[in-house]
Amino acid sequence: MRAEYINPFIESTVDVFKTMLSCDVARTGLTVHETFHPQYDITGIIGMSGKAHGDVVISFERSVALAATETLLGTKYSEINDDVVDTVGELTNMIAGNAKSSLERFELQLALPTVIVGKNHSIRFPSKVKPLSLPFESVWGNFNIEVGLIESPEDAHAVISG
Repeated sequence: MRAEYINPFIESTVDVFKTMLSCDVARTGLTVHETFHPQYDITGIIGMSGKAHGDVVISFERSVALAATETLLGTKYSEINDDVVDTVGELTNMIAGNAKSSLERFELQLALPTVIVGKNHSIRFPSKVKPLSLPFESVWGNFNIEVGLIESPEDAHAVISG
């Protein structure tokens, strides 16, 4: 994955957390993975397709997911429930959507987000995609974003007419 693809996701994450949640976040590293094994309690996944394709995966510590949901909905949460799952899906959608606007040349379409609750699962990205892992920290705890995006072959977008 090319480095210039990742900056929109970093900027979008910082912006979404600051604007929607009044929470400052800081990126704490950058690594490349073959397969992603989320280490946190709740994970949002959204697929992207167009002149590039791949996935965005955001995995949150329980404390971050609960605090974000409380901030958005104004209710205290102590367990991961449907509201928390919906919040993680919406945060995943907002971060990917904001980044998408900075990657206009790829004419990206977003799928609906999927949320996985629990640990000990792995997420495989499309073949030939080497996702970049971006760990973040906040006052609520830690979360991690994996972005695997690759340009689609030109002929993949040809329209066949008969």
